Amino acid sequence: MKAMILAAGKGTRVRPITYTIPKPMIPILQKPVMEFLLELLRQHGFDQIMVNVSHLAEEIENYFRDGQRFGVQIAYSFEGKIDDEGKLEGEAIGSAGGMRRIQDFSPFFDDTFVVLCGDALIDLDLTAAVKWHRARGAIATIITKSVPKEEVSSYGVVVTDEDGRVKAFQEKPSTEEALSTNINTGIYIFEPEVFDYIPSGIEYDIGSQLFPKLVEIKAPFYAIPMDFEWVDIGKVPDYWRAIRGVLLGEIKNVQIPGHEVAPGIYTGLNVAVNWDKVDITGPVYIGGMTRIEDGAKIVGPSMIGPNCWICSGATVDNSVIFEWSRLGPGVRLVDKLVFGRYCVDKTGAAIDVQAAALDWLITDARQTVPSHTPVERQAIEELLGTNAN
Repeated sequence: MKAMILAAGKGTRVRPITYTIPKPMIPILQKPVMEFLLELLRQHGFDQIMVNVSHLAEEIENYFRDGQRFGVQIAYSFEGKIDDEGKLEGEAIGSAGGMRRIQDFSPFFDDTFVVLCGDALIDLDLTAAVKWHRARGAIATIITKSVPKEEVSSYGVVVTDEDGRVKAFQEKPSTEEALSTNINTGIYIFEPEVFDYIPSGIEYDIGSQLFPKLVEIKAPFYAIPMDFEWVDIGKVPDYWRAIRGVLLGEIKNVQIPGHEVAPGIYTGLNVAVNWDKVDITGPVYIGGMTRIEDGAKIVGPSMIGPNCWICSGATVDNSVIFEWSRLGPGVRLVDKLVFGRYCVDKTGAAIDVQAAALDWLITDARQTVPSHTPVERQAIEELLGTNAN
């Protein structure tokens, strides 16, 4: 069976992470989110998978290649061009435009197929969803999920009649205006006939253009609400919550890697730490070849990536630290995400520590850093304010 993963977006709402990592490659405890999607598709018999790529396309292609080691076949549709310096320059053409480009190249989608957004963790029963879609004789089906009414303003709301036929959409309505609590999860089932309604050679979107068109012409277009685990990683705070959810055991289909050295404390290979001289409260994951100096304090749920260096007296509390990060002596990191030169709080507000000439504080663990007096450290912490304390 055939499927498509939408992976061409720039991921602007997940910056600064997506400056160097495309959204489908964002790691959930060292494993790209798209890898979980491939596992789900394979589990339900979808073994021929198209991926449209654009922003940082080579990162996705170099990791997944032809899909063989994941038990599937993968091919890529690049949206963009090569610039004068020979570098790939992404020019995404919209989710529906990406589908159309593949079909115009050679009619690949010749039967019922599934389209998934490449930036969410899901454990959906795709087999049951496809069965429901076919039983309705639908040309298109949206998988929806019910959320508490106070959360509808963060999502696109799908409005249906009593038979599940889609009547309208509301894009992030207010709580008072919302006509439904069923939201669009970015999981779609299509028949090849849907291409009759997608123009060739232009940018075209599934949600804002294709679906309204199907409603307008009264096509057999349905939505099915299903109860399944769905963790959207659309924004930095979403990612932060996803990591917390895994560590707390709230996301059942993601296992914490490494081995459990103490209750709730997991590590990768060869972590340099004297357990008797650090204060660690789980749940915590510490990646391989990371050094935790004496006197450091780590409070879970927290994740420290591989090859990091947490200096003496530093505190990591309810935070996520990416690989090759160094946290300076005596520095407190609470409710933060550290990615390269950026320190981001749980609301998504970021500080560029390099631009602020504070790159000694949070820096590449491979670099030689200057020593600073306690007075200097205190002054810098006060300067960072809510962005680092």
